[in-house]
Amino acid sequence: MITAKVNHQQEVLEAVIIRFVGDSGDGMQLTGTQFSDTSAMFGNDIATFPNYPAEIRAPQGSLYGVSGFQVHIGSVEISTPGDSVDLLVAMNPAGLKTNLQAVKPGHTIIVDTDSFTKKNLVKAQYESNPLEDGSLENYRVIEVSMTSLTKETLKDVSGLDNKSITRSKNMFALGMVYWMYDRSTEHTVEFFNKKFKSKPELIEANTKVLNAGFYFAETLELIPNSYTIAPAKMLTGTYRIIMGNTATAWGLLAAAEKSGLDLFLGSYPITPATDILHELVKHKHFGVKAFQAEDEIAGITSAIGASFAGDLAITTTSGPGLALKGEALGLAMMIELPLVVVNVQRGGPSTGLPTKTEQSDLLQSLYGRNGESPVIVIAASTPANCFDYAYEAAKLTLEHMTPVILLTDGYIANGSAPWKIQSVDDMPEIKNNIVSEANENWHPYNRNEDTLARNWAIPGTAGLEHRVGGLEKDRVSGNVSYVPENHEYMIKIRSEKIKRLQNYIPKLTTEFAESGDLLVIGWGGTYGSLHSAVKQLNEAGYSTIGFAHFNYINPLPKNTEAVLKQFKKIVVCELNNGQFAKVLKMNFDGLNLSQFNKVQGLPFGNSELTEKFKQLVN
Repeated sequence: MITAKVNHQQEVLEAVIIRFVGDSGDGMQLTGTQFSDTSAMFGNDIATFPNYPAEIRAPQGSLYGVSGFQVHIGSVEISTPGDSVDLLVAMNPAGLKTNLQAVKPGHTIIVDTDSFTKKNLVKAQYESNPLEDGSLENYRVIEVSMTSLTKETLKDVSGLDNKSITRSKNMFALGMVYWMYDRSTEHTVEFFNKKFKSKPELIEANTKVLNAGFYFAETLELIPNSYTIAPAKMLTGTYRIIMGNTATAWGLLAAAEKSGLDLFLGSYPITPATDILHELVKHKHFGVKAFQAEDEIAGITSAIGASFAGDLAITTTSGPGLALKGEALGLAMMIELPLVVVNVQRGGPSTGLPTKTEQSDLLQSLYGRNGESPVIVIAASTPANCFDYAYEAAKLTLEHMTPVILLTDGYIANGSAPWKIQSVDDMPEIKNNIVSEANENWHPYNRNEDTLARNWAIPGTAGLEHRVGGLEKDRVSGNVSYVPENHEYMIKIRSEKIKRLQNYIPKLTTEFAESGDLLVIGWGGTYGSLHSAVKQLNEAGYSTIGFAHFNYINPLPKNTEAVLKQFKKIVVCELNNGQFAKVLKMNFDGLNLSQFNKVQGLPFGNSELTEKFKQLVN
């Protein structure tokens, strides 16, 4: 029996963590994205974490086929998708089984009881039905026949087959969550109208089911109150929710616009980097030339050709693809052409974990080429600043005439956060080394005295004809040279060029403490987790813990050693087995350095970090 609710009250929350889970065909990514976008429109600060299986369509109901989307929204600063979950929406037993441990005791679980069949329980390796055996007594469980209610809602809608009707049940769940957290359905209905404009029956169906879930939640006695989360206080400006891969693509677009060059992307599709290719393909009107190559090697070599011809050249990949690009990347370094390689890291080794995050490729980025082949290596740290570091990667490669590897990872590439929209006019100037006319002393390897960047002569420019190739260059003419002393000179000059970049990148700074008992160090996409944990401890009285995060890896900031020596202990936290810790140990002696590593395809959790830092301080 459904009882109408009376005396409706709202409870004000600072933040809430919600996770949607189900089969890969249940639309959990879409459901989570719609809730995130709606909350962003409301003004909440947001962090998201999509988590989906590697298989395109894993066996229905299987444990390894669960797709999930976690979103953390708040009226306060949100740095991570969060640890423990306030609300779990489980569309099947496998989703419940694999995610129950994340739910806080006493908090809410919504389940689709229609999916808890004997067959699905066996697939999820349940010996008994958890809805009946008392194993969920520590949680507030809301049992809803979502599939049946969806079918009942759409019984009068024509033009839909049974599969299409059943697939709409995720909107029933979304409607319930919208009501529970005082969200409007307006943004999602607008989304339906755009996405299905040529299929009015789908607009009608999804809108009906969304509203049915919304009003069903209003009638439930198990939900005595709805909750509201006020808008967050942010810097004045216009914001939009953005995913890391999209931000990377836009940063490259902005750099092309600022530098006055055409953007060329030579790429081979690979998870989780492919969305950068998908995004850039949409922008031909900005002069983007996107080439989907037959393999990773063709992707990077086509980009090298475009760079030789005068374009801002990009190639995108993930770890296995970076391995294949190694020889050609060494070629670009030897020729000294600008090239940005975006590596969206995933679990390794070999082909690894295509959909899981890991900081797996730092040492490969630094050393994974033949001979002495140093390149610039930088790393983005949030979904939003993927824009800034993509722009920075383009600026550095054009101004210093050497390849740049930009490291992101699956966590920030697929995650989303509010991003303050920027004007290209306000972005830093991008210079280049293009030579437009010859003089009697011109040679292709003449260098800028400060940066050591060589000339960039565009083919077809009268008087600037020259050759380049994959063998060692003469220090001036660029012709092939086997002279031993010349080879040693070129090795050293290319290395010195990278070292001199220290004069053009920001110095390392610390947060929360400039000196003290413990310095927490991270790099790349671990920023949100580490920042949140150190901030929590400082607010709890641990004022001698500082935090330093590295975005510039090669070269390291000039003042790195001075900063590290201000603390008694150092802990380097990485989603690998200690790659950046090795880099610091190689560069600096006498550090009291420990490691905290996690290699599970998952980001750090707040509780595991704070516990570790307390142990080190105490």
